[in-house]
Amino acid sequence: MFISDCRREFYDVIVSQRVLLLVASDVDALCACKILQALFQCDHVQYTLVPVSGWQELETAFLEHKDQIKLLVKQDDDLGVPAYDDIFRDDEDEEEDSEDESEGSEPSEKRRRFEEDIIERTMKRRQRREWEARRREILFDYEQYEYHGTSSAMVMFDLAWIMSKDLNDMLWWAIVGLTDQWIQDKITQMKYVTDIGILQRHVSRHNHRNEDEENSLSIDCMRIAFEYDLRLALYQHWSLYESLCNTSYTSASLKLWSVQGQKRLHEFLADMGLPLKQVKQKFNSMDVSLKENLREMIEESANKFGMKDLRVQTFSIHFGFKNKFSASDIVYATASLMENIEKEGPETTNFIKALDSLSRGNLDKLHQGLALAKKQLRAIQQTVASCICTNLVISQGPFLYCSLMEGTPDVKLFSKPVSLCLLSKYLLKSFVCSTKNKRCKLLPLIMAAPMDVEQGTVIMVGIPPETESSDKKNFFGRAFEKAADSTNSRTLHNHFDMSIIELKTEDRSKFLDALISLLS
Repeated sequence: MFISDCRREFYDVIVSQRVLLLVASDVDALCACKILQALFQCDHVQYTLVPVSGWQELETAFLEHKDQIKLLVKQDDDLGVPAYDDIFRDDEDEEEDSEDESEGSEPSEKRRRFEEDIIERTMKRRQRREWEARRREILFDYEQYEYHGTSSAMVMFDLAWIMSKDLNDMLWWAIVGLTDQWIQDKITQMKYVTDIGILQRHVSRHNHRNEDEENSLSIDCMRIAFEYDLRLALYQHWSLYESLCNTSYTSASLKLWSVQGQKRLHEFLADMGLPLKQVKQKFNSMDVSLKENLREMIEESANKFGMKDLRVQTFSIHFGFKNKFSASDIVYATASLMENIEKEGPETTNFIKALDSLSRGNLDKLHQGLALAKKQLRAIQQTVASCICTNLVISQGPFLYCSLMEGTPDVKLFSKPVSLCLLSKYLLKSFVCSTKNKRCKLLPLIMAAPMDVEQGTVIMVGIPPETESSDKKNFFGRAFEKAADSTNSRTLHNHFDMSIIELKTEDRSKFLDALISLLS
């Protein structure tokens, strides 16, 4: 079922029949799926769950289950869909009348018809120009950009809240979905802060406790809390030193790929008064006296070293007495499980594991995801350091370009779209911090990595410029399509994110030349 509007009446229609859930392979979509599953369980609704990683799998699933699929749109709904005539126009026959038809006509009659024909043609050309201008205006947001707005998990939670069926678990999945969009740079900072405020009100409503209930919680209880936390990846499940080294923000700010950057890291730790022995052991094993005021100490020193955005608004979840996770922990763990390159069964195994890890009853899968996430973050930072130190990022005029070669360490990991996107964003951030070229700081990045050596294909992703005022719009999807069409390059636009494509290796040179010409 495709839900066009998140209202009660649509849900009532859905639950009256068997439902087909087509779920994309990203964390936000998984969280939306968990919320819908919980709603269906409440209403005893039968459903079929089909994971789809791209347009081809979506088409296959559609054909296999087309009898179950319906489009739910009310006639009086204003969905902002343009009229057919505003987008499509049949070519009119503008050929001149044949000479046979005008034979026998008087010269004055011929002249009158000729003048009328000229006027009519002029009017048609003017109308067509107006129609084309109107069409370009309508299609601007559809074709030119890919734009990500609201978290789908938040939309599903809003549906549950409207029906008074929202639970604390659903709220947590909405939080994780929003955090995924923020980590993936799919929403602006302003949108993230605004949605955090909305979710904070729900958190207060669901997690309100009286003081006399403070010590009466059961061991399997669940509590969500709003907090200002450190912008350090997985630091509570890692060592503080490893987290500082493998977090994009701190690594780029301190330029940790250089000897000078490593020196600045040690100066940063010394300024906080933290001994290396303490920061290099697991966070849970650090002295309690150091951990009590750790956030304040890090924030104070971070401001001195130019890291003014090290504090971020987020939420954490507590399971019983000892299990605590931040929303970003769950995002990294779930995404790593979904793109695990180790074969452990059918293709859907990773999807099912990632989906299960979002349930609090599957902590073993969540911890497995955290271990994979640490490997992923290490691989990303090592690859970033290698690309910066060996000058693999080059300017191609209208954009920066970097290509990973076969044989590069962990290159197989970056054949996966989410991992490659994370690597590209981290690399662009680090390059902007390292380069002295002011023009290059404002350029977008295209990154390529080997995908299938046997088939001779590469995966390519386009990332918008790293600017504070970025509105998260990505124009590479349309640019990739035009470059492929103009050069007859063998490409596959299978990903839901249109700024990711698959390309034949031997077609890469002419494809890039076309992109340079197109974007110059």
